[in-house]
Amino acid sequence: MRVYAITGASSGIGAKTKELLEKEGHKVINIDLKGGDICANLATKEGRQMTIDKLHELCPDGLDGMICNAGVSGACGNLSLIVSLNYFGTVEVAKGVYDLLEKKHGSCVVTVSNTISQGAGRMDIVDLLNNIGDEKRILELVSMLDSSSLSVGNSLYVSTKYALARWVRRISSSWAANGVRINAIAPGNVNTTMTATMSTSAKMALNALPIPTKYGLESLMDPEEIAEVMVFLVSPKSRGVNGNIMFVDGGTDALLNSEKVY
Repeated sequence: MRVYAITGASSGIGAKTKELLEKEGHKVINIDLKGGDICANLATKEGRQMTIDKLHELCPDGLDGMICNAGVSGACGNLSLIVSLNYFGTVEVAKGVYDLLEKKHGSCVVTVSNTISQGAGRMDIVDLLNNIGDEKRILELVSMLDSSSLSVGNSLYVSTKYALARWVRRISSSWAANGVRINAIAPGNVNTTMTATMSTSAKMALNALPIPTKYGLESLMDPEEIAEVMVFLVSPKSRGVNGNIMFVDGGTDALLNSEKVY
């Protein structure tokens, strides 16, 4: 039996990943705002530190895997939340449990998005996140943006996910040198509570992106399609995979960027 922790495992992709890991006989610790084994607001420094402390208390012998999946969409209407939860909530928790992963030569998986390759992100914000990392200062800058604009929200969402993917690439070699692998998974459009609560205009934009594996079907991907890849990435079966941004989007990225091979 291995021990895994997942942020955002009360619903959607996280919940399905938890279910699959538990079916394999593993112990899974759910970290979520509500309904978790650890209930914490990862958009706050206090919530992140409490989570890190609790995981050290629960897993003194280490973690086999950490899946950082919690996040909000660009349509949530709260720009500060997008930055604090999507980026800082992931990076700080992952860093905070690195020593637990190192004890078991474990693996970390970070959820990003296939939108990172579609050019909607703001690279100035990405650079601030990756190179400055001052949450308070970045939130002050973000507060000047129009939170009522869906395009602004989506752009900020993509920026946080792009910065996460870049962070994973940057630290993957040093982590792996100490026995800890880290990869990112970039889902496409998935049928979750996050997409179900989107506005009509947001859903129209979402459905405008084709999913080749769903050709002719008016449906999004199932959370299980993403969860199965997450389970693979935290397992020993993926021991040769490190620093990878794995697109699990039914071929959407390949369709839109067919000439890009790297």
